[in-house]
Amino acid sequence: MSKQTGTIGVTTENIFPVIKKFLYSDNEIFLRELVSNAVDATQKLRTLGSFGDFKGDLNDMNVKVTVDKEAGTLTVSDHGIGMTADEIEKYINQIAFSGAEEFLEKFKDNANAIIGHFGLGFYSAFMVAKKVEIVSLSYKDGAEAVKWECDGSPVFTMDAAEKKDRGTDIILHIDEENKEFLEQSRIDSLLKKYCRFLPVPVVSGKEKEWKDGKYVDTDRDNIINITEPAWTKKPSDLTREDYLNFYHELYPGQDDPLFWIHLNVDYPFKLTGILYFPKIKNNFEINKNRIQLYSNQVFVTDSVEGVVPEFMMLLQGVIDSPDIPLNVSRSYLQSDAAVKKISGYITKKVASRLDEIFRADRADYEQKWDDIKIFIEYGMLTDEKFCESAMKFMLLKDTQNKYYTLDEYRTLVEAEQTDKDGNVVYLYATDVTAQYAYIQNAESRGYDVLVMDGQLDSHFIGLLEQKLEKTRIVRVDSDIIDNLIQKESKKSVDLNEIERSILTTAFSSQIPVVDKANFLVVFEAMKESDAPVMVTQNEYMRRMKEMAAMQPGMNFYGEMPDSYNLVVNTENPLVKSISRDAEDTLKETVEPLAKTVADKNKEISDLRASAKDGKLSDEDQAKVNALEAEVDKARKEEESAVKEYADGKEQIRQMIDLALLANGLLAGADLGKFISRSFSLLK
Repeated sequence: MSKQTGTIGVTTENIFPVIKKFLYSDNEIFLRELVSNAVDATQKLRTLGSFGDFKGDLNDMNVKVTVDKEAGTLTVSDHGIGMTADEIEKYINQIAFSGAEEFLEKFKDNANAIIGHFGLGFYSAFMVAKKVEIVSLSYKDGAEAVKWECDGSPVFTMDAAEKKDRGTDIILHIDEENKEFLEQSRIDSLLKKYCRFLPVPVVSGKEKEWKDGKYVDTDRDNIINITEPAWTKKPSDLTREDYLNFYHELYPGQDDPLFWIHLNVDYPFKLTGILYFPKIKNNFEINKNRIQLYSNQVFVTDSVEGVVPEFMMLLQGVIDSPDIPLNVSRSYLQSDAAVKKISGYITKKVASRLDEIFRADRADYEQKWDDIKIFIEYGMLTDEKFCESAMKFMLLKDTQNKYYTLDEYRTLVEAEQTDKDGNVVYLYATDVTAQYAYIQNAESRGYDVLVMDGQLDSHFIGLLEQKLEKTRIVRVDSDIIDNLIQKESKKSVDLNEIERSILTTAFSSQIPVVDKANFLVVFEAMKESDAPVMVTQNEYMRRMKEMAAMQPGMNFYGEMPDSYNLVVNTENPLVKSISRDAEDTLKETVEPLAKTVADKNKEISDLRASAKDGKLSDEDQAKVNALEAEVDKARKEEESAVKEYADGKEQIRQMIDLALLANGLLAGADLGKFISRSFSLLK
């Protein structure tokens, strides 16, 4: 053919400046595009051969990427179908490219969208090259080799060329700004990223071996990809070792996964892949780069938020679907109807697989439960359909390390743990060691206690309360056990007003200062054998604070001090003894002061009641102020007398400190004093 010069068929002359400017931040994808095109050309020839339309040699069908740092070129070569001059004119020179203004405005910030939307895969080469050459020889009989050349303007030249072998060479003359793409290590890393599992062998340089203290090239081609990855095979053709080996190929150095799910569906969309359940115990964090998305074995992205539900970000593995275009934006993934169907299918498949594993080998499933619990809870909290399915294989674990389904557990506790209002009460602990005394107390009543110590359990408990009818779920130390599961009317506290006042002041005056904590002294008529003093924490406020720690926007609860009840057991012999002794010692002092308070408060009340229109006269207001001062003085004298008495009663402080110690609230100097006092009491 004679040399031809022409203009690329575009409606604007700024195609190359656009590619250079707006695709620069994504410039590495040029290699994926060119290698993918080479693979397509190779696959097409194989297809023609399988139908008998091509009877030539189908050996050496590799795609080859060659770096020539000295010449400043990067070449992508294949032995596929090649192109004739007419085909280059059709596929390279005539670009369906219109509406330049709208195009620039809409796609200027998204390289993938530009390339995918306008079919500009080949032209991505100009992101890194100052000149691009195509040398191609078609597989067709009698075809002549052709060379196409363009320097980054709409002008091209096309001429006859010398080429013996069928296929296409794309030669990039790398520009000054992109010399990194002349480094073999950089090219190999990109090929590993984008072309790791392409169906055609991709050769990049030579294999290396250690010799004379350094790595040197061998004469063996360095094939960077696995052409038949595990997900492209039938599950029946794979062994456990095959699945594990593939996992470690994806994630070197990690522990074996717990189990996996092989995805394989042809209708209404095509989807293959393998999702692995890794061990997840601590440091809960959604890692958005765990799952890799492929399209016909070409890497697309590892940001798969729109393709798989959020809770599945905890999984690892690969999904591959030709129904997801190679070049997609995140907004596309989140809005495309086909992608939404794929997401729904994956959710259904994962739930089905978990149910299957649970039913097939429950003992093995229970062994793995602590590792997969966070995944299942996260799924139930964020995906309603998954939640419906998971209600069948969700497990609860109790302090005896026994596991129950939700139905099994209700059957277990319903008889003993139903309160007087007909609610089944689930008791739980978040720290078996710290809450040991409370657990023991509950179990002594014949109750069962669950262990809810996971990072999502504070949220998950709320979900269970929504899903389970006539059910309350309360932490075992949030109140005395007889209040948590009320069977009948409570026994009333047998304290008169003076006794209550003395005991309240006596115990509250001995509570040490605990950082960010408030205490309220309350009295309960518990069993004689129950502890004399306990510390409980309000269930609602504690839950709010726990959720605030994990959830932005709830700082109000997070900044509030912890609220505790110091519960004094008025039926305990030690408390009764102190109460009698305190009353005997303080009666003569406290009773007159208490009478003064009562009398003065009555006078204040009478004055306010007689005020016209609720407004006191100046004279009456002065009387009220004087009376209030007397009340305040009497109360302070009473508190001072009781505190002085309590200061001399080491048993009171010892009981309080024991209760605080049981809850991990005694530390520093107060803990030191407690230890010293304990030794002295032993003498």
